[in-house]
Amino acid sequence: MHKVMLVTGASSGIGREVAILLARKGHSVYAGARRVDRLEDLAEHGITPVEMDVTRGDDNERAVSRVIESEGCIDVLINNAGFGLYGPVEDIPLDDARYQFEVNLFGLAHLTQLVLPHMRAQRSGRIINVSSMLGRVFVPLGAWYHATKHALEGWSDCLRFETAPFNIKVVVIEPGAIKTEFGDVMRAQMRRYSGDTAYKAQVDSFLKRMDDPRAMARGTEAEVFAKVLVKAATTAKPRRRYVGGAIARPMMFLRRWFGDGIYEFVLRRAFR
Repeated sequence: MHKVMLVTGASSGIGREVAILLARKGHSVYAGARRVDRLEDLAEHGITPVEMDVTRGDDNERAVSRVIESEGCIDVLINNAGFGLYGPVEDIPLDDARYQFEVNLFGLAHLTQLVLPHMRAQRSGRIINVSSMLGRVFVPLGAWYHATKHALEGWSDCLRFETAPFNIKVVVIEPGAIKTEFGDVMRAQMRRYSGDTAYKAQVDSFLKRMDDPRAMARGTEAEVFAKVLVKAATTAKPRRRYVGGAIARPMMFLRRWFGDGIYEFVLRRAFR
């Protein structure tokens, strides 16, 4: 069945790949991102590029209005835009931490608020929030990023309950290690924040692990994981959560069944 979909964070990685796959299946796809120049070639796939920064309310309003004016509805919103702020809690300025929440939670929430009235009016809709396995577990030096994803998990659960009477489904996606630009942004930030602080040794150890070619090779290709989002967006009865990508299930299993002590022991061995 043909659907109208808005995908944020579509200039690269998972967002770009899922937009392409959905368009190939015949859906009307609007792809939003700040870097609109990186969206231009998506038109070749029948995708409509939309310049938008989810932290700017005016951008969100224009994006939703454009879809409604062109299509008359929005059936699926895929909240994929986000980034990872990594570094020691003591070293990261709180203004930067607040911006992490603006992108990963509050911008997403505002866009969702704009879409919900249209979905309620049509008595159907689907909100897909891209969280992370790190919304359920954690790794060192990711406190602010993990905080946004843990918050998104609880926020999504409450939203699911509230919107169920209107036949609006809320789905959480929990990717593991995916080969995207995420890691490059994370590394640059960590070196900037903690180049020479009390946490330098921890940061160096973390980056050494992340830069290991073997670790990089284990990541899941974005186009492979995008199929998980396509399923969540199109299946008649979606699950509440979808987990996929390298190491996600083992990490969650380890913490859930062996407890925090064993889980932290494994992390110390991995990131020593």
